[in-house]
Amino acid sequence: MSISRWIPNGTPRTVSGPTDNVVIVGAGLAGLSAAMRLAGAGRTVTVVERESIPGGRAGRISDNGFEFDNGPTVLTMPDLIADAFDSLGEEMSDWLELEPVAPLYRSFYADGSVLDVHANVDDMAAEIERVIGTSEANGYRKYVEFVSDLYKYEMRSFIDRNIDSPLDLLSGDFANLLRIGGFRKLMPKVSQYLKDDRTQRIYSFQAMYAGLSPYDALAIYAVIAYMDSVAGVFFPKGGMHAVPSAMAAAAQKHGVTFKFDTEVTKVVMNGTRATGVETATGEFIPADVVVLNPDLPIAYRDLLGQEPWSVKRLKYSPSCYLLLAGSSASYDHVAHHNIHFGKSWAGVFDELINKKTLMSDPSVLVTNPTHGDPSLAPDGKQIYYVLFPTPNLDANIDWAKESPRYREHVIATLEERGYNGFGDSIEVEHITTPQDWADRGMERGAPFAAAHSFLQTGPFRPGNMFGDNVVFTGSGTQPGVGVPMVLVSGRLAAERITGIDRSYRSRALR
Repeated sequence: MSISRWIPNGTPRTVSGPTDNVVIVGAGLAGLSAAMRLAGAGRTVTVVERESIPGGRAGRISDNGFEFDNGPTVLTMPDLIADAFDSLGEEMSDWLELEPVAPLYRSFYADGSVLDVHANVDDMAAEIERVIGTSEANGYRKYVEFVSDLYKYEMRSFIDRNIDSPLDLLSGDFANLLRIGGFRKLMPKVSQYLKDDRTQRIYSFQAMYAGLSPYDALAIYAVIAYMDSVAGVFFPKGGMHAVPSAMAAAAQKHGVTFKFDTEVTKVVMNGTRATGVETATGEFIPADVVVLNPDLPIAYRDLLGQEPWSVKRLKYSPSCYLLLAGSSASYDHVAHHNIHFGKSWAGVFDELINKKTLMSDPSVLVTNPTHGDPSLAPDGKQIYYVLFPTPNLDANIDWAKESPRYREHVIATLEERGYNGFGDSIEVEHITTPQDWADRGMERGAPFAAAHSFLQTGPFRPGNMFGDNVVFTGSGTQPGVGVPMVLVSGRLAAERITGIDRSYRSRALR
C-alpha cells in the first residue's frame, strides 16, 4: 500500500484529495484533540467510539458512589489542553477547572526518608537542601537548566512537528541537543548533576513511561522529567476523566458528531484510498479522510488488515497491575501522588524489561484522587489508585491464575509501606492486569505502547499516515506516549489533513 511521498523541501506531507468529511475512530484524548482542531478548521467531523463515554484510556468507572479514573492519573502541560480549546475559539477555563497539585509527588525511600517534589525551583532546592544537603540542591538547579534547554530544543524540533524523514531532524536544535548531551544515556547524565540516589530516582523514574530503564534510555527522555516535575502537575475537578468529557462537550458544541456504543470493524479501502468505515452492525459511514485513534498495531491489524514490518518489529513497554480501591481508610502521611521506592533500583528495571519477571522489591505509585477532590467518593471515603509496574504479555505469566495471588502481594506491600489496614478497609475494588489492558485493545497489554528506544523514536517510530487518506493518532505513533504527547499527536494528525500549522510551539516557543 503506497504512502504519500515525502517532499524533500521539508514541508510535511498531507493527505491527498478532498478533506471535507472526516471520520475519527476512537474518542481518546488524541482523537478528541484532532476532532477539535479539525472542527475549528471547518471540517465536518464524526467521532465513532465503541464505549458509551469519551476518553479511551482516560476512562471512568462509577461504582457505588466512587468515581474511578482507570487510565492516566498524572496531568502535566495543561497549556496543550488549552491549545486544543483555543482551536475552537474557546477558553479552557470555561470548560475545565484545573488545580495545581502540591507537592507534585511525595517520595518515600527504603531508608525512611521522605522527599516532597515541587515545581517551583526555589521550593524544591530548599527541600533537597533540608533532606539531603546544599551541594545536592545546587546540582538540582543545574539539572533544571539542563532539562529546560532540553525541552526547548526537543519540543519544537522533535515533538511538536510532523516528521517524514530522519533528514528532518537535521537542524540547529539537533546540534544543540548533541552539544548538551541529549544523546548520552539518561542515568549518567542525571548523575552528572545529582549525586544522591534519592534525587537520581525521582528525576529518572519517568523513563518507565517511555518503556525503558533509565540506564538504557537516552538523556533526551529527561524531557519527561521536565514536563512532570518542573512544569508542574495538575488535577481536574471531577477527576482525570473531566478532561476528555470537557473536550468532547466543546467539540460537540462546534458541530462534531459523536456516535457512542458503536464499534468500527473495518476501514473500507478502494485501492490506496479509504472511502469510509464499517461498523459491527454493518453500517457504512463514508469519509473523505479516516483518522484512527486505536492502538496503532491494533488499528493496522484489525481495521486495515495489515501488519507492516515497521509495526511487526516493535518492542513494547512494560505493563502494570492497577488496583482501584474505594476505601474507608485515610492516611495522614500521604499526598495526592506518592511514589514508594524499594531498596532496589537498577534491579527493578532488569526484572521488568530484561528478565520479564515481577518485581521482587517493588517501587510503586499510589495516587489518592480524593485528596484533591473529595466529591469523587461518598462522604468520608477515599479512592486509591495503586500502580505496580509489571512485564508486558511477552512474559510467561498467566494473569488469570496470577492475579489473585498478586493482589495479596500488592496489599501486603502497601501495608508494609505504611498503609495500615489497607486490605480490610477496601469497600469497592477494580483490578486491571496486563491481560485486561490487552483485552481493552492495547498491544502486548502495554498501556505505555511501544518502547521509546532510539529506533522507535521520532522518524523511526511508525508514522502517522497510511495510503492516501488514513491518518493515525495516539501513543503508538509520533510523537509518543503520555498525555502531553497524545494531545500533540492529535494536532499533528489534524495538520496532515488541513496542511495548516497552528502549533502550540509556533506561539509558545518562539
